[in-house]
Amino acid sequence: MTRRAIIALLLAGSLGTGMIACGSDDDAPGGDSSTTVTGPQRSVDNVDVSDPTNVKEKPSVAVPDGKPPKRLEKKDLVPGTGDAAGSDDKITVDYVGLSWSTGQEFDASWDRGDTIDVTLGAGSVIPGWDTGLVGVKKGTRRILVIPPGQAYGAQGSPPAIGANETLVFVIDVRKVTPKA
Repeated sequence: MTRRAIIALLLAGSLGTGMIACGSDDDAPGGDSSTTVTGPQRSVDNVDVSDPTNVKEKPSVAVPDGKPPKRLEKKDLVPGTGDAAGSDDKITVDYVGLSWSTGQEFDASWDRGDTIDVTLGAGSVIPGWDTGLVGVKKGTRRILVIPPGQAYGAQGSPPAIGANETLVFVIDVRKVTPKA
């Protein structure tokens, strides 16, 4: 097994659900990654998801070479049905998260065989999730590309997420529960 594979396994195993549960007070949009990424500017449209409409299996995700977008970007691969999630609504999701600069997966609910619940706008997740998931419906598969200012910022979330890292998530919405 290569060193890179061992590091990826250690990082994925050490994060558990704590990665997503961490919030951030830094909700400023934009921000550049301090990690040197060369090449052309890229967007959410350049993220490759294998079998993008199969929401019953963990997606394989590839981050493109090049500079990440500077602002939050989102793209629905599968439109959902029913009520759109708004602030204070609870959603139940599966997800895969990757670092843009390395292309390495750092966490995935799929690997634990368990979904997570998120109340949008409650600050229980990174700001990019709180704003980027508004409007999802049950059955939606959404890609989010989240700049550092709406992720973990300058502090990162060591050891898996470096300082000023742009994050990529593929999120499958299993349930939307409107606020009471």
